[in-house]
Amino acid sequence: MKHLLKTLADRQEGFVELRYHKRTSNSFLATKGRVDTANHSTIEGVGVRALVNGAWGFAATADLSEKAIAKTIENAKRNASSIAKLMGGKSKEVRGGKLSSTDFVGPGFDELCDMSVKDKLGQIIDYEHQLANSSSAIQTASCRYSEIMEEKAIVTTDGAFASLKLAQPEFNLSAIAERNGERSSTMSGAGVSGGWQCLYSHPGLNDLIEKTSKRATDLLNAKSPKGGKKTCILAPSVVGLLCHEAIGHTVEADFVKAGSIAKGKIGTRVGSDLVSMADSGRENLYGYAVGNIPFDDEGVETETTMIIENGMLKSYLHNRESALEFGVNPTGNARAWLYKDEPLIRMRNTYFLPGESTLDEMIAGVEDGYLIEGAGGGQADANGEFMFGTGWVWEIKNGKKGALLKKATLSGIAFDVLKSVDAVSKEFRWDLGTGYCGKGQPAKVDAGGPYIRCQITIGGEQ
Repeated sequence: MKHLLKTLADRQEGFVELRYHKRTSNSFLATKGRVDTANHSTIEGVGVRALVNGAWGFAATADLSEKAIAKTIENAKRNASSIAKLMGGKSKEVRGGKLSSTDFVGPGFDELCDMSVKDKLGQIIDYEHQLANSSSAIQTASCRYSEIMEEKAIVTTDGAFASLKLAQPEFNLSAIAERNGERSSTMSGAGVSGGWQCLYSHPGLNDLIEKTSKRATDLLNAKSPKGGKKTCILAPSVVGLLCHEAIGHTVEADFVKAGSIAKGKIGTRVGSDLVSMADSGRENLYGYAVGNIPFDDEGVETETTMIIENGMLKSYLHNRESALEFGVNPTGNARAWLYKDEPLIRMRNTYFLPGESTLDEMIAGVEDGYLIEGAGGGQADANGEFMFGTGWVWEIKNGKKGALLKKATLSGIAFDVLKSVDAVSKEFRWDLGTGYCGKGQPAKVDAGGPYIRCQITIGGEQ
């Protein structure tokens, strides 16, 4: 397919971007000792963008014949010409960047494709059975396994000529416990860019059944935390949620142009000296990250972009168009969910860099506060104001980790929280590999980091 796209691109005048994309998805849910849900889908086609007289045009086709793709190119050009007439002289261009010519086959792709469905189902049924029988208090247990196999080819008239095959499996366990009229629930899981063996060697799955069962049952007797502004230690999953939702979106260049809190703040302080944050498409620090891609959907090779360095805002996240507008190089952050979607500026693996402290040292420095774990849902706005749910909380008193407490909410202004950071751990973990970003279209992302100690508002009993 890549060579067919190249043949068609060579016939074009002006800028044209051709993107072939095939996505195969499988999802299985096991509960009560059987597979309760099984879904399969394959979506395949070619998306075309053309830049004509300073305007973008887009068209897509599920017909992979040369004739159909050639017609789609003409449709994209026609759409661009129509839009150009309406723009009134507002011209768009793109910056080249480092365009990829790689043929990438990700780890585990062939393994996952060749593995039988029977073997996958057997594993998830076994996990669900073990969890359901781990405690008399467990009333409901479920195990979900999902996988995405991506195949892409991207060719542009200015030099991109790349292809990839990428596997992204993920695994989730959930449990509901009940005793004496009290009920609690918990969920754990992990996702990777890799194959079956890579997924099941993820540190997040160590002793997963025992931890999930114990947490669900222990939460039955848990009290609620006391509300107010507290000294809190955020676990990697919560740090990842903060990175992605409350900070990462505010530095995406399209949001910056729309007036996010990060606009005009390059070179200014947004956190303490201990805070450094990055977004990477080729994570090579700790392994297992699910957002690894060798190039983005404009054919730009991905890189590690330092967003914040020692507390100073250093970079936004860019596609080729915004990079030219801001006078910088593209960062490889243009991503599209399906062939019929246009690429948007999206994150990949977003994280805080580790520090020098240990978790034990950080806990010892807290007189009255909390260790916050179990990232849940939430929301954040363009001003970096956020409210997140958390799965469970540990009380810290006089430098000692204490009782397990129920779910809580966290709120604040992201940059204010970052400025209060006074300790960052050496320990690091990717912990949002089962999540999807939903900026207009889904995107598979990861986020995480070390433990960080900061001042944050926690909702609970007064």
